[in-house]
Amino acid sequence: MDEFPRGNLWHHSAGEGFAAPPLDRDLDVDLAVIGGGFTGCAAALEAARRGASVALIEAHEIGHGGSGRNVGLVNAGLWLPPDAILAQLGETAGRRLIEVLGAAPAQVFGLIEREGISCEATRNGTLHLAHAPVGAADLASRHRQGTRVGAPVQLLDAAETTRRTGSTAFHGALLDPRAGTVQPLAYCRGLARAAVAAGARLHAGTPVKALSRAGGGWELRAGGHRLRAGAVLMATNAYHEAFTDPFRPSYVTVHYSQFATRPLGDAQRARILPGGEGCWDTALVMSSFRTDQAGRLILGAMGDAEGPGGWLHAGWARRKLAQVYPELAEQPFEHVWQGRIAMTSDHVPKVVRFGDAALAVFGYSGRGIAPGTVFGTAAAVALLEGRDDGLPIAPIDGYAERFTGLRRGYYEFGATLTHALKPRRLG
Repeated sequence: MDEFPRGNLWHHSAGEGFAAPPLDRDLDVDLAVIGGGFTGCAAALEAARRGASVALIEAHEIGHGGSGRNVGLVNAGLWLPPDAILAQLGETAGRRLIEVLGAAPAQVFGLIEREGISCEATRNGTLHLAHAPVGAADLASRHRQGTRVGAPVQLLDAAETTRRTGSTAFHGALLDPRAGTVQPLAYCRGLARAAVAAGARLHAGTPVKALSRAGGGWELRAGGHRLRAGAVLMATNAYHEAFTDPFRPSYVTVHYSQFATRPLGDAQRARILPGGEGCWDTALVMSSFRTDQAGRLILGAMGDAEGPGGWLHAGWARRKLAQVYPELAEQPFEHVWQGRIAMTSDHVPKVVRFGDAALAVFGYSGRGIAPGTVFGTAAAVALLEGRDDGLPIAPIDGYAERFTGLRRGYYEFGATLTHALKPRRLG
């Protein structure tokens, strides 16, 4: 581990500042939103722009959870390839989800432009990198599937991948030009700022202690006050706290850690990801690579850098950086941080209707920015208008994952074991 690395880079570099006060009075609103991440802030913004009274309640600060710890890839679609989505959801529902999420980056970048959000937005695509020959075969299959459903993805050979990444470590890549990168915390704060400007009330540092039916609507107890709402959206995802009734999102927690170098020199920046694409690879325990506006190289992977195996993850990060970019072998990490992902068994997000005018949205399985924005916006419309046809996926009346604790331990053990053993051969 590099000596005395600082924590979350995004707090250091965010171009958007935002602070919401605690809830200090009883309120009556049309829509209550629990959770101040991408989903919740997008929902609050949409509801306020439609003229509804809305209050968003966040236990910590806006962007405290995964939205402030994200890699920052604005991906088009899910982690699953199109054929897997169609097999799980059926042709009609599957194609709708594929189409909606394929257009999701455009919605994100459109919001950024409309609201003037300062978040290092870069729409030069993403690269899914083949870590080995078997990964190249997987990407070829994903390319065929994407082409069949109309995605403008491009299969790149090893030489073009080397040109775009500045590394000879990969065997090819799948380019998705619809996608891009943002500074995730700044994007989340920008959504929050825009929501307040549109008339929403946002309150941070206010954990919700209880949620219950009250009359024809809902009542939240938070910060010693009561918030009554006609409808409620639970948007806590992997950072749900406190109350369990009438519903608690169910998922497997997976940790993801990131390691950011100091800003690279001009010559290095001209060679390493010169186009600014965000990247992730095809390995079972995947890695991500990107640069930020200042030219830092940010390496990410599954595993908890702040847990007992943190030193193993840090050692792996040092070796991985040297393997992919040998010229950066001695480059120190200035920032190290981790976040939690809400993983579902089928890797498909869930919309749960847990009562009249009540929805919970969660389980992005590592794809939070674009899906969170789209799902949050659509959930606000569904709750205010009392109809579900605009949701990207049909709501269900309940959802539960089994053996979540055991599976969480399994994922962390697998990541730690992998990082203890690989990569040992550098170059």
